[in-house]
Amino acid sequence: MAEPTYLTLASYRACVTRLHAAWPRFLETRNDRLRHGDESEKVAEAIIEDLLTGVLDWAKGDLAYQIEYADIVLSQNLQKYLVIEVKKPGTLRPGKQSLAAALEQARRYADAQRITRVAVTDGCIFYAADIINGGLQHRVVVNLAQESPPESLWWVSVHGVYRPLEGTVVTDAIFGDGPHTYPHPQQPDEGVLLHSKYKLPAYCFAWVGDANKPGTWKLPYLKGDGSIDERRLPKAIQCLLSNFRGVKVKGIPECDVAEVLLRLARSARSAHLIPPESVHPAPIYQQLVLVLEQNDLMSQL
Repeated sequence: MAEPTYLTLASYRACVTRLHAAWPRFLETRNDRLRHGDESEKVAEAIIEDLLTGVLDWAKGDLAYQIEYADIVLSQNLQKYLVIEVKKPGTLRPGKQSLAAALEQARRYADAQRITRVAVTDGCIFYAADIINGGLQHRVVVNLAQESPPESLWWVSVHGVYRPLEGTVVTDAIFGDGPHTYPHPQQPDEGVLLHSKYKLPAYCFAWVGDANKPGTWKLPYLKGDGSIDERRLPKAIQCLLSNFRGVKVKGIPECDVAEVLLRLARSARSAHLIPPESVHPAPIYQQLVLVLEQNDLMSQL
């Protein structure tokens, strides 16, 4: 297998060298900032500024605060690269829906500014993703307390943030089935926008055209707590399979359909609804596997 091209870049090597040199000091400063307990969101912002400007290669002037409600926007030479939503330390945990809710909020701010990358952090974890084909593609997930310098942070460095991701990201239960109660839609200060018909946030839909416009959210397949809706999932799959070859799914660009189908298929697999996890899959899931095989998509599950 050929070596990923980014490993040969001088910018990558320089970033990794800087990261290894700066990480011990970053950990020391981070621990000091968190020593009192029950710190505010401002402390998490300070930790992320330390990370971006002390460990990575962003200048302090590249970080803009409170731009159209976004906590932090990373930019250079007028180009905006990344929206970062910052939460109170200790409030975001892999496998809990608070993380997904924060991502949905970040995506709304990113869509409003036409930025294609989002991140969420509480000063304890840092998770970034690309907005692609109406969904999110994992870019970086880092435990900011880990002792070893996380070289994957290069993907949010000055010369890494704009590059298409190479390889895979280990996500280990970034999204899980932990319960999360969403506020009533008449409480906008909570930062959660719900679909008027389904009463669900954007991440419960397989395709999102604009996170600020619920009318562009298509194919609900998750419940409000983030778990798979086994009643809606097969309906969403059927909607795609009925129009997969040659006909546009209403409201979804044809070029995005394959990725949306994969998104639904991954959820079906995680729920053990398709082979090999399911020995006797329902006809809709048998049809799903057939279409994936016909289009050489099974390897992407």
